Amino acid sequence: MKPRVLVAGIGNIFLGDDGFGVEVIKELEHVKLPDWVQIADYGISGMHLAYDLLGGYDTTILIDASPRGEAPGTIYLLEADIDELSQSSMQPDAHGMQPDAVFRLLTMLGGDAGRVLVVGCEPATTASGIGLSAAVEAAVPEAVRVVTELAWGTSPHLSKQKTEV
Repeated sequence: MKPRVLVAGIGNIFLGDDGFGVEVIKELEHVKLPDWVQIADYGISGMHLAYDLLGGYDTTILIDASPRGEAPGTIYLLEADIDELSQSSMQPDAHGMQPDAVFRLLTMLGGDAGRVLVVGCEPATTASGIGLSAAVEAAVPEAVRVVTELAWGTSPHLSKQKTEV
C-alpha cells in the first residue's frame, strides 16, 4: 500500500530544543501506525523532504520546534497555508531546512504535499548544545499521542490558525 501520510521530523539536534521533531520521530518508531503512514527524520535536509514529497501524499505532518510565545513545552497543532508558503521568495538550500523554501521548491517541481499539518512545540532554548530542555522533553509523549491520533484518523483539536512553518 502506498503511504498516504508522511510524518516528517525536522530540526537541528545541535541546537537544543530545535531537535524536538527528531526526538518525536525516534519515539514514533516504537508506535503501531497504519500501513498508509510513513515516518521519517529529515533533520535539516529540506531538499530531501521536498523530493520525497514529490511522491504525493494526502497529508503531510511536520513535527518541529515552533516558537509562538507560549510556555516552553506547549504543543501546537496547526494547519499550514501552502499557497502562502509556496509564494515565499526564500531560495532552497540543500544543506538547510526552511519549510517555506521546501514548499516553494515542491511547487516549482509540480508536486503537492496535500494537507499540511504542523505539530509544533514551544522551545525553551535553541542555543548550541545537544539535548532537549526538560520542558520540551516532557512534551514528546504528548506530540507522539497527537501524531498517532492524526494517523489513525481520531484527530485531536486542530487550531484554526494558519501558520508560516
